[in-house]
Amino acid sequence: MQPPDLTTRNPAPDLALPWVVRLRYGIALGGAVVLALASVRFGLSAALACSFVPLAAVLVSNLLLARLRAQVERAPESAVAAVFAMDTLCLTVMLGLTGGSANPFSLLYLVQITLSAVVLEKTWTWALGALSMVCFGALFFWRVPFTPFEGHHIDSASPHLVGMWVAFVIAAALIAFFTGKISEALRRREREVLSLQDRIAKNERLASLATLAAGAAHELGTPLGTIAVVARELELYAARMGNGQAVEEDARLIRSEIERSRLILQQMSADGGEPMGEAVRRIAARDLALQAVAQLAEVQRSNVDVVVAVGDAVVTVPALAVARSIGALLRNGLDASAPGDRVTLQVRTSGSATEFAVIDRGHGMASDVLQRVSEPFFTTKEPGKGMGLGAFLVRTMAERLGGELVYESAPGTGTTAKLTLPLTPVAVEEHATR
Repeated sequence: MQPPDLTTRNPAPDLALPWVVRLRYGIALGGAVVLALASVRFGLSAALACSFVPLAAVLVSNLLLARLRAQVERAPESAVAAVFAMDTLCLTVMLGLTGGSANPFSLLYLVQITLSAVVLEKTWTWALGALSMVCFGALFFWRVPFTPFEGHHIDSASPHLVGMWVAFVIAAALIAFFTGKISEALRRREREVLSLQDRIAKNERLASLATLAAGAAHELGTPLGTIAVVARELELYAARMGNGQAVEEDARLIRSEIERSRLILQQMSADGGEPMGEAVRRIAARDLALQAVAQLAEVQRSNVDVVVAVGDAVVTVPALAVARSIGALLRNGLDASAPGDRVTLQVRTSGSATEFAVIDRGHGMASDVLQRVSEPFFTTKEPGKGMGLGAFLVRTMAERLGGELVYESAPGTGTTAKLTLPLTPVAVEEHATR
């Protein structure tokens, strides 16, 4: 599994929630002042006294938001929507107790709808708009007469009041539609900008790694050559000795490992000049899997089971780069497994893509580790046994080819790394603009 993509989450509720809490405190204070002045001017009635109850509910809910901060942060959009819905209901109760549809403060319904259109997704906005329309319409049937608002409109069903409700419905629909559209476009543009910044950061990290690899390959070439010459001299000297067979075998092993190191450094040098390292070509998925296994050490190859279920499927990819990527996933699986445990490489085709799944039977990963497994320089291995770049480079390569790398794991169940690649190539430039 990849790290969570923050660009897919709407950040507006997280940013707006503290301001919404402050606004509700202000509304509660303002409402209390208005009710107090009305009580002084027109006398405190039972209806006016009961109108303080919704204001108290607003204050209590604000305190609960502070107490339940952890739960609210996990679902801020739902929390903000619930707050707006509660405020709409509290406003309805207050209006019903102070004249109902004749109360001029009924326009305050538009405040919640406008805030919802700016902060929340359009589904929440339309739901809140519908709730406000129903609540406003209910005020025609449930209301406590309030003398100051009754002198102008005696009949609660007068054309003027009905027209007010119709105008409110139209205004609410227009605000929800146009403001919601603008806010949605702005949020979409913000997500695109964040996604572009993320891609640029990944490319910069990859470029720095490629430069580092090319420099390391150049600097290590000379000492490896010296070691190879000394190992050859040691091998010849041991051959002339009567009892130097063990030393001769060790010297031969040193030379073979040096040759393997030279091949790795050559490939690092090539990758430092071009991230993809090679041109794409057609190759059978089965052969690609076998090439990946062949890159492992002999003791590692004996613990890998290859299961191919794609028949003669052919992919068009940079074969060496993909084989190295699959080999890196196999090495990770072997490192995570106990000595002697088997690691399975499954190859299968689904639709227009081929999937290479590496399945180990290790300890698995917790959810927090699973979210970061493809980050650069993140590793759970002991110091000196890995830099945490393997999964990152594999994921970068897969994305450049139009595929993906997904991890599935849970503690105690092992890990499955799925590398999915399209059967037909995707141009690097075309994929980068997505």
